[in-house]
Amino acid sequence: METKTYPVTRTDEEWRRLLTPEQYAVMRRHGTEAPGSCALLHEKRPGAFACAGCGQRLFVGKTKFESGTGWPSFGEPEAGAVETSTDRSYGMVRTEVHCSRCGSHLGHVFPDGPPPTGLRYCINGVALTFEPG
Repeated sequence: METKTYPVTRTDEEWRRLLTPEQYAVMRRHGTEAPGSCALLHEKRPGAFACAGCGQRLFVGKTKFESGTGWPSFGEPEAGAVETSTDRSYGMVRTEVHCSRCGSHLGHVFPDGPPPTGLRYCINGVALTFEPG
């Protein structure tokens, strides 16, 4: 299997120093934070959400919506900011979302979101930083 190289690449030791233990578990080991556990779930101010691993802008506040799932949800990412892959873990087939700049796991995308995209990018809040706009 070929391993993709990203514009921002760090050693495992560098990721461990940069990220909190919870961020590392989610972003580098494909974990999931507990639902309802992140302060960004309730963030409603205008602004931008960026990757906690590399700072790339991923989503803008106007695409965020309340999905009732316990994780920050967005209707659409910034152009080129995320990539997807097939996730077959836990006996399910889902579409994983990761940062296109550093490859960090962000969450998953589902086809049950609101118009106009019909998509719900269900993102782990610990994988994000927020910059008020």
